[in-house]
Amino acid sequence: MKNHLVLPLLLIISILTGCSQPEKLKLEADNQQINYTGRIDFGNPKAPVLFWSGSEATLTINGTGLRVELADERGNNYFNIVIDKDSIRYIRLDSATKWYTLAKDLEEGEHTISLVKRNEWDKGSTTIHGFEVTGELLPTPKNSRTIEFIGNSITAGYAIEDLTGGDSPDSTYTNNYPTYGAITSRNFNADYVCTCRSGIGIMISWDPTIIMPEVFPRLNPKDSASRWDFSRITPDLVVVNLFQNDSWLVNMPEQPSFSLRLGEAAPGEEKIIASYQEFISLVRNVYPDTPIICALGSMDATKEGSAWPGYVQEAVDGLGDSLIYTHFFPFIEKGGHPRVADNKKMAESLTSFIREKVKW
Repeated sequence: MKNHLVLPLLLIISILTGCSQPEKLKLEADNQQINYTGRIDFGNPKAPVLFWSGSEATLTINGTGLRVELADERGNNYFNIVIDKDSIRYIRLDSATKWYTLAKDLEEGEHTISLVKRNEWDKGSTTIHGFEVTGELLPTPKNSRTIEFIGNSITAGYAIEDLTGGDSPDSTYTNNYPTYGAITSRNFNADYVCTCRSGIGIMISWDPTIIMPEVFPRLNPKDSASRWDFSRITPDLVVVNLFQNDSWLVNMPEQPSFSLRLGEAAPGEEKIIASYQEFISLVRNVYPDTPIICALGSMDATKEGSAWPGYVQEAVDGLGDSLIYTHFFPFIEKGGHPRVADNKKMAESLTSFIREKVKW
């Protein structure tokens, strides 16, 4: 008699327990309600590939959790997880294809969750294979503006979180999310595109194999044959912050890149100015109607007595384009790269400049 009572009771408990489990919703990576920003390879729409700093996937859910399936090229990439534009943590990826928990046990209701590439493309690429929502997927509102930042280590956020007193290349200290470019974009609720690489210049780079005029047209920055389709994203504003590395390397004939890129002698003022004009003209050619801010700083290329702000200003003046501006960040003497607090100041400066000159 007891067994007859126990079995139905267990069945009822099982049914009730099953009903209480939140629904798991599997999503293909090409779901149209997922917002992607940055130069992302959609050659296989169901397996988009991320290379560049700040590349992002954002989902809005009505539920309590989110997972993502990722495959990393070498297991050296770091990603920020941003929940409701407030809670931030990061994960280091494994080289194996695996599922990662982005959020769990959230309060019931609507949440926005972003997966943001933290470090640079030299650490390899990352492929997104899909998501799993605990709850339901909602549309994420689209931003009406896009800003593209073209730059070097300052824009990348190299060593931005290094509080050891050094300037470490360790990827745990590199973080693109709190850079001046990312902050400025968020200030204007704009999508953020970051085309950057530490050590890169216009005429010469620390890496002899690349300069920005060669890398800028690429989708996969490591592949010289790769080409980005500029019709996919037309920014409403472009900010170029280059020449810091050039300012050092033109005085270093012992560097391998010197003879390869410059020949036997350092360039004179005319060559420096012409090189800058050629690159800005390349940007203007693909974005014919977009305002461009030619920035410099906040490292020692803008210190008192530096000739490099003058080169940028003369180059811009010579182009005679009313939609090209200059903005120079004051030199912040760090003995290294700008940190988070420095980037906040840079973002304040740039945000004010955009409001005043671009009239946003």
